[in-house]
Amino acid sequence: MVEDKVTKPGALARRYEPLFPAFPFGGSLFSTSPFNLIRRMSEEMDRACAAFVPGVAQPEFWAPALEVKEKDGNYIATLELPGLKKEEVKVEVIEEGLAISGERKLEREQKEEEYFRSERTYGSFYRLIPLPKEAKVENVKAELNNGVLTITIPVPVPEAKVNVKQIPVTEVKK
Repeated sequence: MVEDKVTKPGALARRYEPLFPAFPFGGSLFSTSPFNLIRRMSEEMDRACAAFVPGVAQPEFWAPALEVKEKDGNYIATLELPGLKKEEVKVEVIEEGLAISGERKLEREQKEEEYFRSERTYGSFYRLIPLPKEAKVENVKAELNNGVLTITIPVPVPEAKVNVKQIPVTEVKK
């Protein structure tokens, strides 16, 4: 009989199964759903054939990196939009907040002695940033600089009101 062997803590170990060997693509003969097995086999076949068959370009979903911070009475939203021009970006103030959308179109050509390759990828994005009610949306500014979109939204800082009330101390005599 062969024992399980784990070389490092947390490492995956394979259990020796003399009567029921591991099924292809993980799992075992009795614990795998037939539908999951067919789906996984189809995905593996697609992956295996992808190197030989050029794929059909499909629009891809793209979510650019977004950072929102508060500084000096402003909300500052920064998005990374490499390769986009200002005409390809749309910034709007809507009822739900600040909506940022756009579409990137990348076209690459590669010419070698024996072949020519042309590749185009398209992807659109949409980000929504909720704004507080006191935001001054009429003063929003958006600047695109070297692929970085910076949006500044003025938000007045609420003044902290401290109500001080003196409490008289009474002495109880016995």
